[in-house]
Amino acid sequence: MMRYALFFLTFFACAAQAALPEPVAQALKTAGIPQDAVAVYARRVDAKLPALAEHSEQAMIPASVMKLVTTYAGLEMLGPAYVWRTEFRAAQTPVKGVLTGDLVLKGYGDPALTLEKFWMLVHTLRVSGVREIRGNLVLDRSYFEPMPAFNPGAFDGDTYRPYNAGPDALLINFKATDFHFSVEDGAVNVTADPVAPKLEIVNRLKADRAACGDWKNRMSYDVRQGEDKLTITFSGNYSEKCNEQVYHLSLQRYADYVFQLFTTMWRGEGGVFEGKLREGVAPADAPVLASVESPPLADVIRLINKYSNNLMARQLLITLGAEKGQGGSAAKGSVAARAWLAANGLDFPELVLENGSGLSRNERISAKHLGDLLAAAYASPFMSEYMSSLPIYAVDGTFKKRSQSNGAAGRAHLKSGTLDGVSAAAGYLLDARGRLWIVVFIANHPRAEAGKAAQDALLDWLYNYSE
Repeated sequence: MMRYALFFLTFFACAAQAALPEPVAQALKTAGIPQDAVAVYARRVDAKLPALAEHSEQAMIPASVMKLVTTYAGLEMLGPAYVWRTEFRAAQTPVKGVLTGDLVLKGYGDPALTLEKFWMLVHTLRVSGVREIRGNLVLDRSYFEPMPAFNPGAFDGDTYRPYNAGPDALLINFKATDFHFSVEDGAVNVTADPVAPKLEIVNRLKADRAACGDWKNRMSYDVRQGEDKLTITFSGNYSEKCNEQVYHLSLQRYADYVFQLFTTMWRGEGGVFEGKLREGVAPADAPVLASVESPPLADVIRLINKYSNNLMARQLLITLGAEKGQGGSAAKGSVAARAWLAANGLDFPELVLENGSGLSRNERISAKHLGDLLAAAYASPFMSEYMSSLPIYAVDGTFKKRSQSNGAAGRAHLKSGTLDGVSAAAGYLLDARGRLWIVVFIANHPRAEAGKAAQDALLDWLYNYSE
């Protein structure tokens, strides 16, 4: 009897390691990607063994699929109702609407502090009765540990793209300025939001009637940072067929950005302020004059995963360090997350969790361990919050543009991951017979971008899978 048991175990183990399905293998061949550059793992959530496991124990660069690890750890360690706070504090109590001392703006790492939320915070302070601030604006970013010198262009050379912006305990609007483009009477208009007094726009764009297409690549911009002024010059062409488009850039020295934003909003509310900017720490007993909360974590992870927001993922990992580790840093967040995972049966020796976003050439995980994490998440009390945070294949988020003719269309919740040389997808698929699958696909190869067709082929094959 023991020999038969061993035979069947060996048989099923070999079956699990079977070669890639023909449609997947053919798609990889067409893309010029060798099979040994791809890791695949697929099993039903109610099965103990995978139906497919190719190179699944090999450590791979996952790109943004790493956000699956960060957001799951965040949900379990902090809870879906966790919120971040941002506060105005002051050592002195305002008297008859006048604050004679400094106003402290203290952040706790809110990854979703939008312009609207920050305006609400300013408005709340104003309607509380404060009308004049005679001290300075002090930025308290001490909830996160001091960051090493950060070069936003170090990863890929795109210094001013918001996805490269660094984390901050006092993060407002993702450190971004939105530039709006339109054509009126044959001329290109460019406006900035938020408006910054020290930002000058030089518009050298020419209007034409070309197809809109990849409109961003038809223009260029040059940024010059002076002592008292920041100048951005736009050159090239913009088509009136594009109607209005928005380009998000992270330009200004960040403390200046916050200071100008506060000054503009405060004066817009009728408040008086002529102070300066400085950095500092709020006294522990300084009363809170006004505060605002983030959306709950369950909503925040939808933004992180649906739209693959790198900066929000980084904020979450550092928050794990601040709340559950020894301090607010990515390294301490990684230690806290790994310890929690290991304590819950998810000990991944190959895991490298550098910043939690996948915007890294150092982060690593295997396809099998991603599958194990997805299985644990499916058994979690917070499964519905986690799964609903993932893009729906061919419907929304980063998978919105996938083929509607694929069997997986509308039936898979998946996280995508893309870097130069990396293409990945991982999540859950409901097949044609109503069975739920865990599926992971990671390609690490110079031609990985062409591997999306192989991802599609794998999903369609699993959708139609029959044993």
